[in-house]
Amino acid sequence: MVCMVSRQGRELQRYNKAGGRVVVGCIPYKLKEDIPIGSRIDQAIEVLVITSQKGHGMMFPKGGWELDETIDEAVTREAMEEAGVLGTLQGELGIWNYISKRYNVVYEGKMYALKVTNELCQWPEMHVRNRKWVSVAEAREGCQHKWMADALEKLVSQLSMRYMQETA
Repeated sequence: MVCMVSRQGRELQRYNKAGGRVVVGCIPYKLKEDIPIGSRIDQAIEVLVITSQKGHGMMFPKGGWELDETIDEAVTREAMEEAGVLGTLQGELGIWNYISKRYNVVYEGKMYALKVTNELCQWPEMHVRNRKWVSVAEAREGCQHKWMADALEKLVSQLSMRYMQETA
């Protein structure tokens, strides 16, 4: 059973040494069924992007990592709450520092790859966010946050290396 209410509040929020939030997120992805993977993995996958709560631009699901959950639980919770997807974590893409536009403080963002196994018809933030499957090229073009664009490049690189190892 999936909880249909987003977590609220900051009382359990994790913070870094500089006082910024520790944020975790993922790049939800799936393989296109009609395109062979081949050597161009970026053409064979789609990634799921969402709008911010204000409806501006594209981004990947992310949010605060709370004290009462593991990092895996936090990442999968954010994917479900914000994008309405469930899946299997495929590994860390990296850790980036970025400046919060709202608070002008340095946040620490940790991103993971999430291979989507289920898309929910209803999810907690479905009325405040839109979701859309896009090509890697579209995500590259529309990504407003450099650290998320860097995470996307890391995902493409990891999937390409994994495919080459599997076919060698």
